[in-house]
Amino acid sequence: MYANDIADVYDLVHEGKGKDYRREAEEIAALVREHRPGAASLLDVACGTGQHLRHLAGLFDRVEGLELSRDMLGIAADRNPGTPLHEGDMRSFALRARFDAVICMFSSIGHLRDQAELDATLGRFAAHLEPGGVIVIEPWWFPGSFTPGYVGASVTEARDRTISRVSHSVRDGDATRIEVHYLIARPGEGIRHLTEEHTITLFPRTAYEQAFERVGCRVRYQEGGPSGRGLFIGTRR
Repeated sequence: MYANDIADVYDLVHEGKGKDYRREAEEIAALVREHRPGAASLLDVACGTGQHLRHLAGLFDRVEGLELSRDMLGIAADRNPGTPLHEGDMRSFALRARFDAVICMFSSIGHLRDQAELDATLGRFAAHLEPGGVIVIEPWWFPGSFTPGYVGASVTEARDRTISRVSHSVRDGDATRIEVHYLIARPGEGIRHLTEEHTITLFPRTAYEQAFERVGCRVRYQEGGPSGRGLFIGTRR
């Protein structure tokens, strides 16, 4: 769960690192329509602060978002007036709508703890798909592709703030434990130090593929993707 002050700098940090949400949204839309021509509706699960939704709204007739963090959802609502947004858990949500596509980006799926939760989540995705609809998931690293001890660092200057972010990732059994430190400086306010910690499961590729297959979806893995961790594309039979 993000504290409100960390959610506030989340976008600034990733934009400073060069994340292009418009380009990613266009690539997502093209990928969806490659598998479902004419797709007109999309649900963004773990939509975060609504950066992808902002651009996807211009590419589909109907878009909606789902997010567990109330702080993130508040920012998404300000950014996407008029777009239906839902506070909910990807493992158990139930909406009164179906979609041509359900997406889950930025490795949010890795916050699930085990195969049972992964299966339950894919079941929820499939339950909200139109027949022949498409699921697109950006996974976390696989066990063999994760780099233990990785350190990430960035400095961003935006909206009268200077933000330094440093992260350290270690292997913890079948998961990654990531410790993140932020230094946020603003004229007249001094420097604040914020921290957060994440545990992200290192699911093997077969775990994702089996979860898709169990809910009746054909699935393929595509190398690359927005963060280099690839994409899973599933089509409901």
